[in-house]
Amino acid sequence: MDVHRNPYTISTDAARLQFDVIHDFLANHSYWATGISRETLRKQMEHSTLHFGLYDGDRQIGYAQVLTNYTSFAYLGNVFVLETYRGQGLSKWLMATIMEHPDLQTIRRWLLATRDAHGLYQQFGFTELAKPETIMEKFNDDAIRQ
Repeated sequence: MDVHRNPYTISTDAARLQFDVIHDFLANHSYWATGISRETLRKQMEHSTLHFGLYDGDRQIGYAQVLTNYTSFAYLGNVFVLETYRGQGLSKWLMATIMEHPDLQTIRRWLLATRDAHGLYQQFGFTELAKPETIMEKFNDDAIRQ
């Protein structure tokens, strides 16, 4: 699936992804995956369900991945737009494209983790956990760097 807003494109074609751009941002510029190894990221991407690449012509400038069973659950992660492209509404467009994807319309529960983008995600219906007592987690921050 490709969606266009000149000169930009959002594509779910995994063959278009520019691994070096994604790895550089996540490993060196994100707070959630600092230091992620190339091998770990490659494995993560190989086992993700849907990739959304954001492009300026042929240059990748943003990314998001969705892990989903296409029926009831989806986890949204690794969402970013390169800093030089921020402030143009591209993250909102990326989120709208993800939420409107035809294969994701039956998802009952979406989850994501964010430290600083609550305002963006709230525009798309994300809230704090309604029943946090029903959600558990096991968190190992060191695992991503292995």
